Amino acid sequence: MNDTSRDQGLGILAVLFAALVWGTTGTAATFAPEVGAAAIGAAAMGLGGLLQALRAGRGILRALPDLARNRRLLILGGVAVAVYPLAFYGSMRLAGVTIGTVVTIGSAPLLSALIERIFDGTRLSARWLAGALTGVAGILLLCLAEGGAGRGASDTGDAVIAGIGLGLIGGFTYALYSWTARGLMLRGLRSSVAMGATFGIGGLLLMPVLAMTGAPFLASWGNAAVGIYMALVPMFLGYICFGLGLARIPASMATTISLIEPVVAAILAILVVGERLPPAGWAGVGLVIACLAIVTLPARRRQGQPLRTARPAATSSGPERP
Repeated sequence: MNDTSRDQGLGILAVLFAALVWGTTGTAATFAPEVGAAAIGAAAMGLGGLLQALRAGRGILRALPDLARNRRLLILGGVAVAVYPLAFYGSMRLAGVTIGTVVTIGSAPLLSALIERIFDGTRLSARWLAGALTGVAGILLLCLAEGGAGRGASDTGDAVIAGIGLGLIGGFTYALYSWTARGLMLRGLRSSVAMGATFGIGGLLLMPVLAMTGAPFLASWGNAAVGIYMALVPMFLGYICFGLGLARIPASMATTISLIEPVVAAILAILVVGERLPPAGWAGVGLVIACLAIVTLPARRRQGQPLRTARPAATSSGPERP
């Protein structure tokens, strides 16, 4: 195995770990039902983002000239980071944990590929398209199975439709900040700096939301523990790993690998929350796993192909770094 294949393999494993811990967020949020979706999202992504910025503080200070030259990407990514958790957790509260996760994460790979196609001119392989469609089919089965198993007629109205709409917004912003962060890396910024600066801006934008909605976190130790867990594990540790992955694989591949998140969410909903998953749901789980195999195996086989196929035509901030 050469260095390129090893680098891609590490990127795949890093994104996979991130998706696994992200899959715990919906179940964790059920342990603080009196905390609103906006507060959960602001605490998780806001505090987690600020921690990332603090961790990369020295590197961010040294890279300020490069960040200033790429300020459009940086600001766009920061705004996307701020919008994403509000849409994602709002979707889960309105449409349910599994459906909210499925719509948000399931729409991200196709939206990510569309962004890369429009702005970077990236060509999409037939194998990637097959893997993405397989994964989307899997999450649709999960969504339909969950809806049929656990929802009554009163739950299928405007709230669910609004939740699906928020999920699509969440999927777009997830794809968008993944693309901007990778774009910063391809312009010579280290993974920790690109992610720390992007998420630091998003975290700052979320602080007023947390100040206005976060009082329930102080009502009990249980609520506080949920907020601390969400900020430290899925958002801080998870996004550190996601950044390591984005430095090594395209954003479209990373968002496709993250399709494992709804599978984890569904399994935890069964084991911890007590929900039931019918056979169609398990078929969806199988399709998502098949999607991961289709998308990731080619990355390990293509030894001569450059990693950075989505690099913009012109850059101005020096050589790339791994």
